[in-house]
Amino acid sequence: MSNPVTDAFFFGRALAEVFSEKLEESFTNAMSDLGKFDAEQRENLRQFVEEVQLRAEKAAGGTSTPQTSSNSASDSVNINIDIHSDDLQAMLDQLRAEIATLRAELKKYQD
Repeated sequence: MSNPVTDAFFFGRALAEVFSEKLEESFTNAMSDLGKFDAEQRENLRQFVEEVQLRAEKAAGGTSTPQTSSNSASDSVNINIDIHSDDLQAMLDQLRAEIATLRAELKKYQD
């Protein structure tokens, strides 16, 4: 017959080993998932920053040349639009006036 104390000792030792292995596996998986999450968040942040920079460069590129010119065979019409205008209605009125001027020039050129 086996001794119950010896059986309990080996049972406890096996239980501790299995528990330790499961705990190690769980910890490793958790750290792996945390590493993946961190890498994904860094990539998302990098893409976000890249998109913001691209839009800022596009916006800066659009405002760096506020003067647009339309060239024809012998005439040129320069249009100067203040993009930084605080008054939206004034800017719209200015754009409408420039459009009217362009239409008049086109009509004059067609005739």
